[in-house]
Amino acid sequence: MSHLPEGTSELIARALAEDIGAGDVTANATVPAGLSVQAHIVLKAPGVIFGLDLVEEVFRQVGVTEVDRTVVEGHWHESVPRDVALINGPARAILAGERVALNFLGHLSGIATLTARYVDAVGGTGTRILDTRKTTPGLRSLEKQAVSWGGGINHRFGLFDAVLIKENHIAMAGGVREAVEACRRESPDLHVEIEAETLDQVAEAIEAGADRILLDNMDIEHLKMAVNLRESGGAGTELEASGGMNLPNVRDVAETGVDFISIGALTHSAPQLDVSLLLDPAGPAA
Repeated sequence: MSHLPEGTSELIARALAEDIGAGDVTANATVPAGLSVQAHIVLKAPGVIFGLDLVEEVFRQVGVTEVDRTVVEGHWHESVPRDVALINGPARAILAGERVALNFLGHLSGIATLTARYVDAVGGTGTRILDTRKTTPGLRSLEKQAVSWGGGINHRFGLFDAVLIKENHIAMAGGVREAVEACRRESPDLHVEIEAETLDQVAEAIEAGADRILLDNMDIEHLKMAVNLRESGGAGTELEASGGMNLPNVRDVAETGVDFISIGALTHSAPQLDVSLLLDPAGPAA
């Protein structure tokens, strides 16, 4: 990424304070105070690396400024183990930043990697993979960036930048058409999406002029019928499938003809990508 989202430096500072506390008692006892070393951050499982800007900021905050990247972020790296960054500096400082740097890097790379797997699974269908708001509190900007670097598309960032009418909103507004019309009046410049659990609601949403319809937990046959409804009377209305998505079934969903598939698991259930940090006591090569 080209820059860190606003507030990331403060987030890193809090993470370091949480981990280091009054000082690294183990390193202070075992590592000579003046020792300089080279450290290798190593990718140990295939995937997409993302988060090296955060790694640099973590080490900058502990007093280490020589961080050299050895891979390109956002690309799938199959051959492992491999170095992704080289770090030169005081051994104690590198060890102080190690866990925080790897936590961020492993987490964000895990999201990018899982996203890339889903994007690859629907390749050639024209369907695009979306994230959701099911993110770690305080990490939404970073997690959504990770989705983008894995090849996915960001859904709305929050409650303020797009309309998404769900079942509770429909109930409170008095129906599908009423909810769409109310949101058009309140926010005429925003994209309006509405959730549909039945084909009747799909038809109502098309007639009401929704920009996009979220097809909630529909099976393959109902998704196909929703696509047919759109083709027969809702040209221009986007369709988004959501609910119950996994890698084995996502291509079948994409082949129904929906435009988007949103997957909460991209951010709330992505396993960390395996990365580690190894010190070379000999230090950097002369």
